Amino acid sequence: MITLYGLGPMFGLPEASPFVTKTEVQLKLLGLPYRKERGRPEQSPKGQVPFIDDDGARVADSHFIREHLERKHGKDLDAGLDARQRAEAWAIERMLENHFSAATRHARWLIPENFAKGPAHFVDGAPEELRPKLREELLARVRESFRAVGVGRHSDEEVVELGVRSLEALSVLLGDKPYLFGARPAGVDATAFAMLAGILTPFFEAPLRRRAEGFANLVAYAARGMREFYPEHPWEAPPAARPGA
Repeated sequence: MITLYGLGPMFGLPEASPFVTKTEVQLKLLGLPYRKERGRPEQSPKGQVPFIDDDGARVADSHFIREHLERKHGKDLDAGLDARQRAEAWAIERMLENHFSAATRHARWLIPENFAKGPAHFVDGAPEELRPKLREELLARVRESFRAVGVGRHSDEEVVELGVRSLEALSVLLGDKPYLFGARPAGVDATAFAMLAGILTPFFEAPLRRRAEGFANLVAYAARGMREFYPEHPWEAPPAARPGA
């Protein structure tokens, strides 16, 4: 049995981490039975979630989890894609994970109201008198990491504009197709769905979320993914795309 370790349902989402969501959706697409448990980063071989335990083998990082599962079980999430489409899928995934995800994390962590109602609660398990200091230290580490990767050096408005560029590109690539490469989801659709759900959740109010709501095909894509992969989860999608994306 495969055990997937993540953060659990939070922020109006079935899973707080988009990278855990990506892996969970890929497990569903692969048709592999699994169970899910809450995990802490320090339990992971790489100090992060997601990680899995697959019959005693612990594998961390969503990309390497996918490689492990496909290799072990003789499956291919991109079956049916030609060489060019596989290259495009990789490029889309890198855009979303290395670029767009930074803008979504910025919305969660560096908008004070969102931090207070969201990530600040990651330390709720600590003694109450320690929580304020732990929250300050957590936010300081996140700010430092954002500055190290570059996004923390931009203004809030510039971060939003960078995020919108990725949304525009994804919207064009999706077009009017149900999934990025046609009628059936490929591996990259797990990533795209996870990232879009992460920014479209109504739990957080953010300029990037409002801009994301202007892309009708992306809003519909996220809602379709939620119905298919998490039918038990209530999802509050915008009734219609807002103009001005």
